[in-house]
Formats: sequence, C-alpha cells, structure tokens
Amino acid sequence: MKKMVAALAFSLLSAVAAVASPLPQNNQQMSAANPKSTERIYKEVRHELVMLPFYGVFDNLAYKVDPDGTVTLLGQVSRPTLKSDAENAVKRIEGVERVVNNIEVLPTSMNDDNIRRAAYRAIYGNDVLSQYQMRAVPPIHIIVNNGKITLEGAVSRDMDKQIAGMQANGVHGAFSVTNNLVVDESGKNDNKK
Repeated sequence: MKKMVAALAFSLLSAVAAVASPLPQNNQQMSAANPKSTERIYKEVRHELVMLPFYGVFDNLAYKVDPDGTVTLLGQVSRPTLKSDAENAVKRIEGVERVVNNIEVLPTSMNDDNIRRAAYRAIYGNDVLSQYQMRAVPPIHIIVNNGKITLEGAVSRDMDKQIAGMQANGVHGAFSVTNNLVVDESGKNDNKK
C-alpha cells in the first residue's frame, strides 16, 4: 500500500513539474494559435485600449487578433500620443508576438474641433441619447476628419442609431455624415420580449 501511494505521489509530482516547466519556443507559437489563448488576448487587448487615459468619445479604436499572436490596431485618434500609447499597451500583453499599428492620426484643425464639440452637444444633449453619456467611455464615437463626421460604436436600438444620425446631420459646418453605428444584438432581443 505504501509503495502504491509513493508511486502515485511520484507520478503526481512528475506531472506537476512537467506542467510548471517553461514551454519551448515552438510550443509557445502553437499556444497562441489555441482558440482560448486568442480569445484571452482579444479580451485583454480590449481592456487595455479602453483603459487608456486619453481615449475618449472623439477617438475610435478597433483591433484584430490573428492566431499567430499578431494584433492589428485600427481606427482613428485625435491625439498622436494615443496611437503610440495604444501600441505600447498592447505590446505588454502576454501572448502578443507582434503589433501592427494602422491607427490613423486625424489632422489638427480648429474647424474640426468646433464640429466635434457641436456634434457632441447635439448627440449627447438629446434626451433619448443622453443615457449613453453616463458610461466611462461613451459608446457613440464622433470622428471628424476634414469636416466629415463619422459615427462609430454601438447603440441599443435602431431608433437610437437614427436619432444620432439626424442629430449629427444638423451640425453646422459638417460636410457629410456617415453613420456606422451598430445596433447591439442583445438590445434587439430585449425589445422583442
């Protein structure tokens, strides 16, 4: 009985030691291809980007995670430092092998800044849409590039998307409005109940 317990304990310790030892370089690449690892990286990238101190309503950050551990950053930012901050934050995530930074830095323009402020007041000042303003990072992002407004993000209902588009269309000085807001599927299901 003692020999059996000793053999069992030895095999258990061997298994623990094998799991605790570092993996060779080849296996690390394979673990990045693991769907669970990719999902974890995806969640951590989202968390790191949302937590950037200067990320706000006038910026739009998106990303793509490839199975080989490559993260591609996309979107538009109004401050050049936010582009480099996003890249540096994502580089530190375990399992990220490479970062491709395709974030566009929007040109500085007093006219665009005026349009941004007017669009913000028009959208978040609306009684229906004011509920979205209370979140840490408001979900309706207002991107202004050379007088052209693009709305990015997600809203709960089709009506909210339409109202946001109408409010942005009423902004003085804007040349055009592109409404890329996505209606959250969970919000659609709630409305059907």
